[in-house]
Amino acid sequence: MEFSGAKLALFLGDDLLVIRCDDRPDIPWPDHWDLPGGGCEGDESPQQCALRETWEEVGLSLRPDDIVWSNSYRRPHGIVWFFAAHRPAGLSRLIRFGSEGQCWQLMRPTEYCDHPMAVPHFASQLRLYLAKAA
Repeated sequence: MEFSGAKLALFLGDDLLVIRCDDRPDIPWPDHWDLPGGGCEGDESPQQCALRETWEEVGLSLRPDDIVWSNSYRRPHGIVWFFAAHRPAGLSRLIRFGSEGQCWQLMRPTEYCDHPMAVPHFASQLRLYLAKAA
């Protein structure tokens, strides 16, 4: 199945790693809280896309078996994959913020879901994951 991109809900301990998008009118969801991920490159799989983007955006190298949940859904630009992974809280000290976005922070997952500046369809996917994981 062809896809356009992938996102990762990365939990470090109990908190979710979020990235504040750049505040530019030429990108989707400017100045919103985003999750690691982005568009696919070449013939990579959705999982490879999410892991590569996480490395590029925050410098964290995850393994495919770190992913505990996945879901695909249709957006106007194609199929998007949403993944969830859990890693220890101490991994946050290894974050090296990349060149995309304004900043990163850890946020409670429920806070992200209710945040007015969360990307709405990512908040919906996160709610779906949290409901299934409960």
